[in-house]
Amino acid sequence: MTISERLTDERVSDVRCTDDTLTVDLMDGRTISVPLAWFPRLATGTPAQRANWQPCAGGLGIHWPDLDEDLSTAGLLAGNPVPRAA
Repeated sequence: MTISERLTDERVSDVRCTDDTLTVDLMDGRTISVPLAWFPRLATGTPAQRANWQPCAGGLGIHWPDLDEDLSTAGLLAGNPVPRAA
């Protein structure tokens, strides 16, 4: 009996933002869509600021230099919004 190993590649391939949604495509073909409201810095950024992203952490994260925001694909896959301030 053979055991097949599930291969995933959680590195970022592409990122898109609408006024309501953050969508991240992964290298393994999966797409993650989450409410933009989960990330206040992104939600208050302009479309141009949100479009200016770059991969970080070896492709396992996303950095928006204009907004000083960083997100990980692991956090997005887990469905973790940014914690609200107390």
